[in-house]
Amino acid sequence: MEHLIFFLLVFWTSFVFAKVEIAIEGPSGWAEKLPTWRLPKKHWVSKRLFGGRQATGYHVWIQIFIFSFLHIIYLFTDFNLKFEVMLLSFFVLFWSFEDFLWFVLNPVFGIKNFKKEKIWWHKDHWWLIAPLEYFVFIPIGIILYLISVGL
Repeated sequence: MEHLIFFLLVFWTSFVFAKVEIAIEGPSGWAEKLPTWRLPKKHWVSKRLFGGRQATGYHVWIQIFIFSFLHIIYLFTDFNLKFEVMLLSFFVLFWSFEDFLWFVLNPVFGIKNFKKEKIWWHKDHWWLIAPLEYFVFIPIGIILYLISVGL
């Protein structure tokens, strides 16, 4: 039951944040029309942390915020390796699910437009039916979760 609760919570928070991000970005993905700073695609932050997509102030700070927010628990309890690995799993799965839900829930896109040709910021990183990151990070998130429950 705890496994189901974990994955439902990841899905629910991803759903809620996707709705927030849709309200912020509207039809323009990857902070295209937001008043935020942007690093060049060749900058190490863009290359290493955003898969070659242009790092934006919006994306950098929102990721730092979510990562920090997840770790507030350590104000109330001691550091625990098992729990830390589970938090990392949550973080990785959260962003993977949230990204997909952004498309599914966004009235401008929807599942019918979830295609390489329609999503300029993922077009160079697409494999089969979805962005390559989904095939990398969802398994990593699941493996981290399995490691955490095995610790």
